Amino acid sequence: MSCPRTDFRKAPKGLLPTCCCPRARAILSLLLLTAAVTTGPAAPAHAAAPYGARAVAVAASKQGSPYAYGATGPKRFDCSGLTLYAFKKAGKRLPRTAEQQYEHTVHIPEADRAAGDLVFFPSGATMTHVGIYAGDDRIWHAPRPGTRVRLERIWSTAVRYGRAT
Repeated sequence: MSCPRTDFRKAPKGLLPTCCCPRARAILSLLLLTAAVTTGPAAPAHAAAPYGARAVAVAASKQGSPYAYGATGPKRFDCSGLTLYAFKKAGKRLPRTAEQQYEHTVHIPEADRAAGDLVFFPSGATMTHVGIYAGDDRIWHAPRPGTRVRLERIWSTAVRYGRAT
């Protein structure tokens, strides 16, 4: 694929050119992220699986999509619908609800969290909300009715972390 108005030869060495086509930019970003994850140096033992990083990129590509209870994409999402969709596109299947996803993950301490891990918000003994950890104390999530998919700082200390394996 090439963008008709992009001359890749004119980009400064080591930098990517600005591309006119949003789809091409998204694909290039995903390819570069995948290459960095799969060809970079050995990851520490606590790093999320490679599809976790891809799930972050998929969730980010859905920024601004409206919340709809029970929706699993591709245009509308609820919280667990977004995580299910992002991981499915990244090559990993998850169960449907936040509680089921929590039970399906390996539970990890906060100190071991990595981009692509799932962040669960409990209400009592049940997980009622989930997002995808993006790093820097932020998650991609579909918050609640009347909102849109967004990147947001983790607002609670009573969260649990899980890694899809």
